[in-house]
Amino acid sequence: MAYDGSERGGPELIGGRYRLGERLGQGGMGVVRRATDELLGRQVAVKTLALDSGADPADALREARVVAQVRHPHVIVVHDVVEHEGRPALVMELVDGGSLADRLAAGEVFSPRETARLGLGLLDALTAAHARDVLHRDVKPANVLLEKDSGRAVLTDFGIASLPGATTLSRTGVFIGTPEYTAPERMQGGDAGPASDLWSLGAVLCAAATGTSPFRRDSIGAVLHAIVYEEVRPSAAMGPLVPVVRGLLERDPELRLGAAEARRMLAACAAGEEPAAVALGPTLREDAPAAAPTPAALDRAGQDTAAGGPGSGRRGPRALPFVAAAAAVCAAAATVAVLLALQDEPPKGAAAGPHGTIGAGSTATSAPASTPASGTGRFPSRQVTDEDGFTLLVPSGATRSTDGARIIYTSPDGAVRVGVRIRPVPPGGAIGVMRASAEDGPTSNPGYRDATVEETTHRGLPAARWEFTWDGFTRAEGSRHTFDLAWEDDETLYDVWVSAPLGRLEEARSRFGATVDSFRVTGG
Repeated sequence: MAYDGSERGGPELIGGRYRLGERLGQGGMGVVRRATDELLGRQVAVKTLALDSGADPADALREARVVAQVRHPHVIVVHDVVEHEGRPALVMELVDGGSLADRLAAGEVFSPRETARLGLGLLDALTAAHARDVLHRDVKPANVLLEKDSGRAVLTDFGIASLPGATTLSRTGVFIGTPEYTAPERMQGGDAGPASDLWSLGAVLCAAATGTSPFRRDSIGAVLHAIVYEEVRPSAAMGPLVPVVRGLLERDPELRLGAAEARRMLAACAAGEEPAAVALGPTLREDAPAAAPTPAALDRAGQDTAAGGPGSGRRGPRALPFVAAAAAVCAAAATVAVLLALQDEPPKGAAAGPHGTIGAGSTATSAPASTPASGTGRFPSRQVTDEDGFTLLVPSGATRSTDGARIIYTSPDGAVRVGVRIRPVPPGGAIGVMRASAEDGPTSNPGYRDATVEETTHRGLPAARWEFTWDGFTRAEGSRHTFDLAWEDDETLYDVWVSAPLGRLEEARSRFGATVDSFRVTGG
């Protein structure tokens, strides 16, 4: 384990040879101390079970057996198991350096190339574990040690890993794992395989490159909402890592990026190259007719393009049906009690971090007031009065979410999105914003094509209109089309857009006209 120079312990000798020293850290089940192996004259780390943790002594032996199955340069080495206060203690290699969590807490952020090199080491460690049918199940920054001199990444703490033929660690009433880095299928209590560890790796890469967990929120309920429902939009700061992160954070484990392809892409990033993205699933025919919502259609979630922001409109991974996910989580009553709150809440859209990034948390907003449907003919709509000081038409039953800069209303089937952004008029005005967004289109919107930008007026005010097609949020959903209008009113820029699958182009066009016409400012 890592030595961080923390408080002094007593000179107790255990196992007849290990002299305990400074405490290095403490987790839910054990305390880790620096120690001296007096027989071999080397520094080691000793993990002892905390007396008040309620941990079963068999858990320590189980962890030692798990690690013994996986011998790899990027996996912690267990040297010995001895008795301490009537319980087994693990004697491990001492990695001289802090954890990734320590580095991030100190404000350090890794470059894309550094993050890719870190990811390669962790991926190789996981690949070695998976080859032995061992699942780590708790890949997170605190369990990644970084050797000071070599920069070697070491995966540690296999305390909740699963091992073939061994009893799986579980505790009634307790969630096993770290929610911010746990794959959605595990959150639902479903079967978890190697793909679940790869999801966690994707989240760790985001944390290393941006400084924070991609699903950091203010409460456990908001964390779970983000994992199973919200769009994941990688930060532009991640540069060439964006495709691999998108692939690893694909919510459907069957479509998630595999280890071999992830390694190829990370190796390209580490070499300073731009990795080619990989198709994650079958593409539907773009001319397929629109159909009634199906269970698969309910898998869609995420937000759409707002003109002018870095990372706007990036393709997010397919979201699991939130109501179904909440029900599944609640059915598995062995998880933390706070999960139960999710089954009583509609999706309310906890904030997804600063515009164009994943990470920073915020509280969810309450549903806005609404009036009965009107305004878009055969496409059911309702008029909402938003808490941010405007009113407009949105799809009936739409749910509201926000990332702090943009407000998104998403239809019940996840297919149609109405967005609003209000801000001071930037240099260049509405047309400058639209032209800059269009120029960034190929980067922010995969498959960007058929784009037009034109200067116009709206209610006699300077305005600009942007329209384009792109590949959409998921391969299963297929291509999408976006209509976007921005206009200047005094010193304020209003930006309203509508996006829908290409097969529902008529609906998107109809809703866009009605939404723009219905928009009114209600607050100061």
